[in-house]
Amino acid sequence: MSPVTQKTSPNPELNLLLFSIPQSLLLQIGTASILMLLTAGQATVKTLEAMGQASEELFRGDRLPILDFPEDNEINNS
Repeated sequence: MSPVTQKTSPNPELNLLLFSIPQSLLLQIGTASILMLLTAGQATVKTLEAMGQASEELFRGDRLPILDFPEDNEINNS
């Protein structure tokens, strides 16, 4: 059985019906989209961490109002 050799064209492209797209353009688009996805993920993580810290600050005990609770004898007299 003879070995199968593939001939590579000097301009590798994705051939569609009406036009062709060079592989280098597809690689650039894919790389840019992955980098944007990673950047968006990091921004999302930082935003969620900031929101978590803000919610912790909101529910800290020193910032909550002091509530007046009725005494036991006032409840029994009523």
